Amino acid sequence: MNHHSGFHTHRTVRSRARRLLSSVLATSAMVLGIAGAGSAAAEADTVIDTIPVGDGPAGVAITPNGTRAYVVNDFDDTVSVIDTATNAEITTVPVGDRPFWVAITPNGAGAYVTNATDGTVSVIDTATNTEVDTITVGNGPREVAITPNGTTAYVPNILDDTVSVIDIGTNNVVDTITVGDEPTGVAITPFGTRAYVTNAGDDTVSVINTATNMVVDTITVGNRPFGVAITPFGTRAYVANGFDNSVSVIDTLTNMVVDSITVGNIPFGVAVTPNGRRAYVTTRSDNSVSVIDTGTNTVIDTIGVGAAPTGVAVTPNGKRAYVTNREDDTVSVIAIDKCLGSLCLDFGSLTGSGSGAASTFS
Repeated sequence: MNHHSGFHTHRTVRSRARRLLSSVLATSAMVLGIAGAGSAAAEADTVIDTIPVGDGPAGVAITPNGTRAYVVNDFDDTVSVIDTATNAEITTVPVGDRPFWVAITPNGAGAYVTNATDGTVSVIDTATNTEVDTITVGNGPREVAITPNGTTAYVPNILDDTVSVIDIGTNNVVDTITVGDEPTGVAITPFGTRAYVTNAGDDTVSVINTATNMVVDTITVGNRPFGVAITPFGTRAYVANGFDNSVSVIDTLTNMVVDSITVGNIPFGVAVTPNGRRAYVTTRSDNSVSVIDTGTNTVIDTIGVGAAPTGVAVTPNGKRAYVTNREDDTVSVIAIDKCLGSLCLDFGSLTGSGSGAASTFS
């Protein structure tokens, strides 16, 4: 046997490494117990939790720090506030009549909720979770999107073919833009220069110059476009076409459709991960989410969720997707990475699911 001191040092280092790994795994078990996950290893793109919410959940948005999810309950005129650490509803906020969608300001201070029946937008103070303002917009407001600088909100009004432009500083409508037939979805480019609005009634997307609030282009897409999302670099827009079970891919430099992807039945909501590699599309009639690889524009996975999935939002760290299930009053939580319950480990780096040494826990 080799008794050289170098061998003992090497063995000691390896022993310490094993103890460190054991400590991490023990901590993992402890965290799983504390978080109440209690689940075995979950493969990537797996539902790891189901959260009861209000009646008819539709839109969902997540705060910039990732700690809260706001879920709009269409049929009981409330917004459920979910703690993403525990995946529990911590409060509900009364809003207007038939609320449908929600967007949160980049600083996380306000949540803007469209109320379809009374033609208003409710403003929620996220610090107190109370409604602090109500803004009158057009007829039948649907979705809402806020510019990256937090100054302006764009609201498509499905019943009068317009988009209301809200100044967030004053909570006043400062402009009204005429677009296509039955505008529904809206997304804004990362630099805030363009807004893309889906027009479900005429199968087009209106492109708005946000500096002038003028429509500068109209793009023909699939049948009954609903949701739209734009990649983090702003080069592509993904449009869910509800009545032909496809997603149109728009090149935002040319405003031309460059691809069409077959997905599940009645696609509605779309969200793209922060790294831009995947798009998650809710498909309402088959109770699933189609996962698109944006590099190849192919469906690489299909995830079963609750009944009539509608809205979808991805956490800022890209580790979770929250999906509203309109017909069973729940939210499905999808682990985008492979996880052990609430703990996600990157075994390639042993630093966790993020990129830094402090990101062991997701």
